[in-house]
Amino acid sequence: MIEKSSKTTKRTLTSAHAIVECMKIEGVKHVFCVPGESYLPIMDAIYDEPSIKLISARHEGGASFMAEGYAKASGKPGVVMATRGVGGSNLTIGVHTAHQDSTPMVVFLGQVHSDFRGREGFQEVDLDQYFSHIAKWTVEIRDAKRVPELVQRAFRVAQTGRPGPVVVSLPEDLLLHESVMAFGPPVRRPAPRPSQNEINGVEQLLQSSEHPIIIAGGGVKASGAEEELKQFANKYQIPVMASFRRHDVLPNDHPLYLGHLGLGTHKSILETVQQSDVILAFGTRLSEVTTQDYSMITGEKRLVHIDIDYETIGKTYQPDIGIVADLKEGLQDLLSINLSTVWKDWAEERRKVYENVTRLTLQDLDCHNFHSQIIGKLQAHLPKDALVTNDAGNFAGWLHTFFQFTERNTYVGPTSGAMGYGMPAALGAKLAHPQRTVISLSGDGGFMMTMQEIETAVRYNIPIISIVFNNKMYGTIRMHQEMHYPFKPIGTELGSVPFTNLAQSIGATGYFVRTIDEFEMAIQCALQTEKPVVIEIESDPNLISVSSTIEGIRKQQR
Repeated sequence: MIEKSSKTTKRTLTSAHAIVECMKIEGVKHVFCVPGESYLPIMDAIYDEPSIKLISARHEGGASFMAEGYAKASGKPGVVMATRGVGGSNLTIGVHTAHQDSTPMVVFLGQVHSDFRGREGFQEVDLDQYFSHIAKWTVEIRDAKRVPELVQRAFRVAQTGRPGPVVVSLPEDLLLHESVMAFGPPVRRPAPRPSQNEINGVEQLLQSSEHPIIIAGGGVKASGAEEELKQFANKYQIPVMASFRRHDVLPNDHPLYLGHLGLGTHKSILETVQQSDVILAFGTRLSEVTTQDYSMITGEKRLVHIDIDYETIGKTYQPDIGIVADLKEGLQDLLSINLSTVWKDWAEERRKVYENVTRLTLQDLDCHNFHSQIIGKLQAHLPKDALVTNDAGNFAGWLHTFFQFTERNTYVGPTSGAMGYGMPAALGAKLAHPQRTVISLSGDGGFMMTMQEIETAVRYNIPIISIVFNNKMYGTIRMHQEMHYPFKPIGTELGSVPFTNLAQSIGATGYFVRTIDEFEMAIQCALQTEKPVVIEIESDPNLISVSSTIEGIRKQQR
């Protein structure tokens, strides 16, 4: 039975089929999971829906990273499924990443049969309570006729305001119950605009500024406001800095781009923030990393904070002007302000500083700076629209410092700092953009945490390129050990893992490289290969970060 009205469609369906219908209404194309008996009816309903493809992963953590990477790359909600307490526990890392990274995600978790709840049933956990402090919203559905209401609400909560993860708990017996289901339209994200008084306030504040800067974050990307950011910066010659792991908010070769506020950022770049007097924070939560342990925004600086979420404004710093707005709408309105001053000289001065510390010089590219050479070759050979993902780890410092992102939506990285993220996120990003080159960078520690998903890539023929910097250690932690407990390494040394051989054994192409010439040949071949590729790079354990070596740290300690 089907009934239609101007607003809703009613159909008699099982709960499982109603959930899949909600996915279809939202335009979901891929669902990531590790199969579980508690939600077999949903898998069966997906089988019957040709517009949705199920991607079965090797681990729930990998599946959740795929969904998160897919959502970041596509701008659409990532959907992931798992079973009961054990599957839910395994995918928690992806929920935490989506929460800290403001990524829209909907998580469906099979729950024990309603008759067994509260009896410590098989794999029973109160899933809605378990996830309540790291998800944006959680709910357990107990009534079949409310499935469309609550699942469509889940998609709305995940995508509106500050995006984030929503967890839906589904008792096993509920999924087979039939009811007349009433479906509403797909989510349309609200796009609030600033008031005229707020716009006037920004204008007055900038009129008195000598050294303004923009700190642009994920809200710019989420609202698709990269072009508006560029127009605003160009019109008033206000320089732009990217918040942590949001490198692609503005082309890095743009004369107004002044660098990235992340881990290990060069002190000369940080001095730009220190010298500023007005900070325009656009779509950033001004996190611990972006603000360098909450030290960069001091009392004498004036702060304008624009964000889609009213709870983000003033959470860490009280702004002089706080504006709740969609960044695309907000920046369009800010283009109307009338300023008698532009800051071209200030921008040019700080741009030179940025270029001096991020340009790959001949010295950087000599045989003593292998990681810098790698980044130079990636810059030379990757297409401009290649999408780069990365894991957590010091190896990423070379990417963050030297790689120039010149196109929008070309970078996906975890602001949560999650290890094991890079390669599974690349799988999600590749499914979102199948025609683009997608490449991940990982250390051996992080790659080993989720490398089983290379088999997922092989099974579904998802041709990503995975670069693994193998120094046989948890390098970031080793660096901190050497700084705080010198000459006493413990727990950070790792064994030898033949990543190249493992990749080849499960059907991927593998290359092991020791020299820059070998790497250049490998990356050129990988770009022509229509299957997953792993490039393992033998890395010097002494070369612990962009700016230091273990030997150098130990000399300082002596």
